[in-house]
Formats: sequence, C-alpha cells, structure tokens
Amino acid sequence: MDYNIFLKHSPTAYADGLELDQFIDYGIRELWHPVPRIAGPAFTVPLSNGDNLMFHAAIYEAPAGSIIVASGAGNKHAVAGGNVCAVAQKRGIKGIIIDGVIRDIEEIRESKFPVFARGLSAKPGIKKKKLPLNVPIQCGGVWVHPTDIIIADEEGIAVVPYKEKESVLEKTAARTMREESTSLEDWEQNHRAKIKKLLNT
Repeated sequence: MDYNIFLKHSPTAYADGLELDQFIDYGIRELWHPVPRIAGPAFTVPLSNGDNLMFHAAIYEAPAGSIIVASGAGNKHAVAGGNVCAVAQKRGIKGIIIDGVIRDIEEIRESKFPVFARGLSAKPGIKKKKLPLNVPIQCGGVWVHPTDIIIADEEGIAVVPYKEKESVLEKTAARTMREESTSLEDWEQNHRAKIKKLLNT
C-alpha cells in the first residue's frame, strides 16, 4: 500500500473522519522543529515502567516504512537516544512516537529523524522485561493496533484504524479540497453568517 496518499493531509484534516479518541494526547509532541509530516503503518511496542528493552529490540524488527509507537515506560527514564534513533533511521523507519521520554535530542535533531514524545530525560531505562512486540497498546489515550495508520506532524498525531482507512481518507480528502477551494473572504462570510445564526437561536 502507498502510504504517501495519507501525507497529503494534515492531522487536522482527519477530524471529519475520526472521533476524538483517535487523536493522541497533545502532550506527546514533536521534539525538534520543523519536523516533517510522516505517515505509515504502526509497529507497536509495549514497555514496562522504567524499562526500554523491547523498544531497543523493535528497531531491528520493525519493517522499513513503519512508524514505531511505544507506551508503558513512564516519564522518568529515556526510552531511546541518539544511537537507537540513528539505527532506526538507517533501517528505513519513518519516525517514532513514544508515550514517555527520550534523550540525546541534539543528535536526533541534527539527523532530522522525526521523534514525538512527552519530553526529555538524561537517565536511560533498564533492559530486563521481555514483552511481545506488535500487539495492541494504548498510547496517549488511543488504542493503537499493528498496521493502524499513523499521521503525525506539528499539528498532532492521528491514528486511522486500518479497516476504516478508505472511508476516513475519503472524508479527509473532501475536507482538504473544500478548504483549498474556499477563499478567506468566502470563509469569513460563511463563518459570520453561521455564528450570527447560532447566536440568534
């Protein structure tokens, strides 16, 4: 499947096709600017509090073109750093999304590898807990299943259930086309009329 078609639309455009619970919590955000938009299938990684073993395993298991999505390590110990992200980038992984923290942001920024996380921690996690990879996880309040489609940029992170991809994309494309074909003057006129009507209801 060509996931580049999902790159055409900002996460905000997916609002017409997805419920609120398909948008990852805004606390998980890009950690360098300007981050490019990424889109691709999720490769999910469950983690144990303070432990990053399975994330380090995932960078060798995730297929090229995928986006690694991880959760469960907490916010005190870094899940990944510069070398881990460099290997992931080298292997063709499009980016990582972590419900947790990372380190070595200077190295990651210089390599221009897209990373979304809650923040930074200098202390790395331990490597003890073995867990299955590519199983359903909850990341930033959203259930993410393997192969669900991730669209992420500075506007946010949308999670498109794989089985709903056609209908969601159709609604999203319609919204994008509508917005691109509407001038600011027309938008303002319609918006003013809408607000006036709502105020007078």
